[in-house]
Amino acid sequence: MKKKDSADHISTLLGIGTTIEGTLAFKDTIRLDGAVEGKIFSEKGTVIIGERAVVEAQIRVGTAIVKGTVNGHIQAADRIEVYPPAKITGDIQAPVVSIETGVFFNGNCSMAKPDPLPVDPKKKEASDGRKKP
Repeated sequence: MKKKDSADHISTLLGIGTTIEGTLAFKDTIRLDGAVEGKIFSEKGTVIIGERAVVEAQIRVGTAIVKGTVNGHIQAADRIEVYPPAKITGDIQAPVVSIETGVFFNGNCSMAKPDPLPVDPKKKEASDGRKKP
């Protein structure tokens, strides 16, 4: 399988030495080369986890490309690609999964599309255009 290191263009880069705790939400493509702890979320976006990245997070994205270390579950609506020297400890779920030789993977793999995300009630609007509490 062809390595898709650049998914068209990378809109955000978190470089080596960067540390983030909390929820990381994005739209296009993000490359992580630092440390992230918490949640990573994008409905259709692509996350690229670089070789030197250390991620301790629940990941829910459109596409996940992993070359670094991930401790946590990964769910992708489209696909998950894992390349050496990646280390994944946690479950992965996507309709298309590719794991190359030389990867460490300790978890369960489900090749099913994840359930749709629940609608955020904060973003729901009433029929008259007002936001619901």
